[in-house]
Amino acid sequence: MSNFGPEVDAIVEAYEAVRNDKDETTWLLVTAAKGNKLSLTKTGTDKSFVSPGNTDNAITRITEELDEGEIQYGYVRVEYANDSESTRVKFVMITWMGSSAGIMRRAKVGADAGEVQQKILRHYSKELRTDDKHDLNPDAIVKELRRSGGADYNGGRG
Repeated sequence: MSNFGPEVDAIVEAYEAVRNDKDETTWLLVTAAKGNKLSLTKTGTDKSFVSPGNTDNAITRITEELDEGEIQYGYVRVEYANDSESTRVKFVMITWMGSSAGIMRRAKVGADAGEVQQKILRHYSKELRTDDKHDLNPDAIVKELRRSGGADYNGGRG
């Protein structure tokens, strides 16, 4: 996949926007098109803050955009309350293998995703590879981010 295609600059720009604290962009979605060229499918400015039971957030929104017939890469800014006095910002990379995507395309995801990670979506706290939208539950993702995030000043309740 070494040649990502003509949209690579737009993808890098969107990636940098998601990472920028001053930009409102909270997620991006990239589709691996024919010939393994990447195209920027969509970006969003949905809330990055995830609170228990609240589905009005960037994770839920990007999940709605995933296409069952495609291989896609998502990048999401996730903000959550670490305790009553602080919040954390983490980034999640999603490798989506749509259940209707061709078998050969799905078979190449491992190598292709590795290249996307190394060259474009480089910095993230958690990677999720899935073909099931139920794996993208915001509460479960935040719980996993907390678990892997180091100090927990909330007494293990989160």
